[in-house]
Amino acid sequence: MPWNLNSDSPIFIQIIDHLQNDIVSGFYKPGDKLPSVRELAAEAGVNPNTMQKALSEFELTGLVHSERTSGRFITEDQKLIEELKTSLVQTQIKEFFENMKKLGFTENEILQLVKEHTDK
Repeated sequence: MPWNLNSDSPIFIQIIDHLQNDIVSGFYKPGDKLPSVRELAAEAGVNPNTMQKALSEFELTGLVHSERTSGRFITEDQKLIEELKTSLVQTQIKEFFENMKKLGFTENEILQLVKEHTDK
């Protein structure tokens, strides 16, 4: 998945978001070893210090943990991953409804449009 980083929010936050998406989408499986800081930084096109900061912050979520001298690994806690996935989906749905309402659609109209789209 490409790293589409921009200046809209802090880079380290965008890195965390990208890694979260990689985990919930199954790109990284529970227990997988993450590439090194330098490898991830090169892949994302960021300074290794920025990547290190992002990974350190990301560890606080419990989705990633460090093993001394072995690197960083994705959690094997499937429940934690599912909770993250649910949270990300709820955020996307909320933003979708807010944007559609800004365009003047009612909730019923939005639901009808979604139904029509999924019936195709």
